[in-house]
Amino acid sequence: MTTHPLAAVLDAAAGGAFPPADGAVELLPPDGWGWSAIVALTGHAYVLADVERDALDAAGADGFGGASHPEVQRLVAGPDGDIGALDAVLAGRAEAGPVLPRRHDLDDHPRVRRALAHRHDVEVYGDEVGLVVVGRGLVDRCELAVELLDPGAGGRAGHGRRLIRAGLAALAPGTVCWAQVSPGNAASLRAFLACGFVPIGSEILIRRRAS
Repeated sequence: MTTHPLAAVLDAAAGGAFPPADGAVELLPPDGWGWSAIVALTGHAYVLADVERDALDAAGADGFGGASHPEVQRLVAGPDGDIGALDAVLAGRAEAGPVLPRRHDLDDHPRVRRALAHRHDVEVYGDEVGLVVVGRGLVDRCELAVELLDPGAGGRAGHGRRLIRAGLAALAPGTVCWAQVSPGNAASLRAFLACGFVPIGSEILIRRRAS
């Protein structure tokens, strides 16, 4: 698969080198798996979509928040596409540590079903407290998600942080790993930040239906 131009942008951002905060929005093709997306960094945005530049500009897209406007989302999705939620995008790095057992019995879990729908090369790890999903997502980047089997059992017990660290430990040390977290999920945001993840930008995944 050909490397998508956004992959280099994200790799650089994970290393602390961001595009200029000039208000620009760059139009790029969907990724190799057919995903469209709106990815916003500070003052600079990227729209992955098969749309005309004039239409994108007319919808009000810019790098200062305009790229995530509902009119831009509808343009990218087309008349019957699927628009995902707005997520905060975080980057971390894998490091050695305890690894959870592989799980092959959780394909019907909602978190795993979502991962299988949005990622490839998915692997699932877990124990009696929660599960960890790693796979390749947008522009073939390595992504991680965790879920507590009892959402109320995390908090002060630190289970969320333990699961995140176990997921990172399942990867080769130094691997850049990405996570998408709902901005309203403050508990999850705190857990990822405590494990060394840093905010990079925001993202909306969009699946445009074939005409």
